[in-house]
Amino acid sequence: MIRPFPCLALLSLCAFGLSAFADEKEDAAKKPETEKKEDAKPGDKKPEEKPKDEKAKEDKPKESKGSVTIAGQEVKYVAKTGLLPLLKEDGTGERARVFYVYYAAVGADGKPLAATDAAKRPITFCFNGGPGSSAVWLHFGGLGPRKVELDPQGLQAAPHAPVVANPNSILDVTDLVFIDPVGTGASRPSKGEKGEQFWSVNGDIESVGEFIRSLTTREQRWASPKYLCGESYGGIRGSGLCEYLQTKHGLYVDGFICISGVINFENLGGDLQGALCFLPSFTATAHFHGKLPPDLQADRAKAIAEARAFAQGDYALALLKGASLPAAERTRIAEKLARLTGLDRDLIERAHLVIRPGLFFENLLKKEGKIIGRYDGRVTAEDYDHLNNSPEFDPSYTNIYGSFSAAANASIRGDLGYEWDLPYRILGGVNWSFHDFEGEAVNVEDRLAKALKNNTRLRVLFCLGYRDLAVPMDSTLFSLDHLHIPDSLRPNLSIQYYESGHMMYLNQPDAEKLRRDIVEFIRGK
Repeated sequence: MIRPFPCLALLSLCAFGLSAFADEKEDAAKKPETEKKEDAKPGDKKPEEKPKDEKAKEDKPKESKGSVTIAGQEVKYVAKTGLLPLLKEDGTGERARVFYVYYAAVGADGKPLAATDAAKRPITFCFNGGPGSSAVWLHFGGLGPRKVELDPQGLQAAPHAPVVANPNSILDVTDLVFIDPVGTGASRPSKGEKGEQFWSVNGDIESVGEFIRSLTTREQRWASPKYLCGESYGGIRGSGLCEYLQTKHGLYVDGFICISGVINFENLGGDLQGALCFLPSFTATAHFHGKLPPDLQADRAKAIAEARAFAQGDYALALLKGASLPAAERTRIAEKLARLTGLDRDLIERAHLVIRPGLFFENLLKKEGKIIGRYDGRVTAEDYDHLNNSPEFDPSYTNIYGSFSAAANASIRGDLGYEWDLPYRILGGVNWSFHDFEGEAVNVEDRLAKALKNNTRLRVLFCLGYRDLAVPMDSTLFSLDHLHIPDSLRPNLSIQYYESGHMMYLNQPDAEKLRRDIVEFIRGK
């Protein structure tokens, strides 16, 4: 209950203050003009007025130094942390300022290796997804020189965790730039500019592309081999950037590292493509929790292969038939799905053979009273309402959100020395619009195909987690099978698999493998 007296007292004080302020204004208005200007003297210069079109002063990036041991070798680096302005097309002002951290390895003389020979030193531009996510996950989880120290398997909740040296960073083979798209992290639209111009599929690709062009120019990296690395929605952003950068700026990237990336949203939802693409990941997750029959439990590869063959065969045909599917065939399909997912046949039949992700998260371990994670199906927790057909929260996200938020806020001001008092937006905060794809699913398969055809030296590495239930591995495979490219370009696409989920670098064995795979990719092996 709110006590009334303090509120009345506060209102009285406010009324008194406003009354006094009004009296002061009235007295000031009655003063003669000569009294108002009593401090002015003949010959005094008038204060200079700033030009209306004067640009806001751009702060220089904050520089700091550090080192990390990778593969038994010490790598020294300089970090630049700051806000890079995105200029209007005519150069008259700013549209936004984009926060970034740029790590450049240095030689024995303390100078960046790229300063000696930029053509021999790659640079990789990294971003996460969302849309609406900062780059904190790849920065302090996967590729940066420092990382959040979680339990080795990445399964335990950690509201806060120390930030330590990252032996699985790729800084030894490439300089790194971590980008917070406008509206995320510390990036903001400039005064008077609307954020909506950045918060759409095309607006986002254009603004991130302009950042990459501008930083490449400022740091004199046009001669360097250039790579993109995007996670999750970063698959759409990265695919679009490959095409946009070469078309708009003549900036051809050498490679795109797509980590748990989506390219076509249609593969994540609906009663057909979504159901088919999720099934092998459901099987892999059920295998992790020991929910498959003995023959499948004994051989994960066999289990996934069986799920994939079923999804592309009898299951697809059954879903296409819909209500015309005979009852006996419906029962047979449900029994097969139960075998491959660990769910009850009756539940699957009541769901009309379509196992939506939430249904799987809630019911796989229902007898144990547990739910499983969306970003990583290995992670479990308990919720309260067991009558729901979807969990109350995602334990694979809530387990790590606090620790990454603490890491970003502490490291940016501490290790990197950049002072920022506004909220650092880890995830969310943008009013995203998909108006560029009005009435249809977001699909950039055509843009990636165009980039590959126009730049035949472009290579793409797809990193997929077996237990990723946010962007299941077969959603990516489905897109690759439907890329409109000649067979001669298919060797430019490579795929690697990992035991954990969406952020595979949180599992130490996967983090080590991810580093090896990316290093070999950049080195062209």
